[in-house]
Amino acid sequence: MPLSPPTLRRLEKAALTAAKSAHAPYSQFRVGAAVLAGSGKIYTGCNVENASFGLSNCAERTAIFSAVAAGEQKIRCVVVYTPSLHATPPCGACRQVINEFGPQARVIAVCRSGERIDTTLDALLPGAFGPGNLSD
Repeated sequence: MPLSPPTLRRLEKAALTAAKSAHAPYSQFRVGAAVLAGSGKIYTGCNVENASFGLSNCAERTAIFSAVAAGEQKIRCVVVYTPSLHATPPCGACRQVINEFGPQARVIAVCRSGERIDTTLDALLPGAFGPGNLSD
């Protein structure tokens, strides 16, 4: 999905800024995400860890849930920032949630070294289960 360079820069900056708000006392892995919704608005999220690890939430899902809470139903692009040397794409759970709202979404992973992954959700999650499967 083509996005203008200024939009990409805004998304990357928003993801980096969101990482600063992460609650990551256990992993120290502060992740931020920025989602470009169908309306053109950007929503951000950070990872939120919990002492009961299963109750933690990833940055990507936090951003998507914020967008949905604001009334958005379509996701065009997700940018995730990790404080690592290598770009890290979304985990499986996040890929499934992205699929719910953006099966054709562009997914970009950036990190502190400048390395990047620029792909699409369908490349990251081929043969995904989605809303259409429930109507068969």
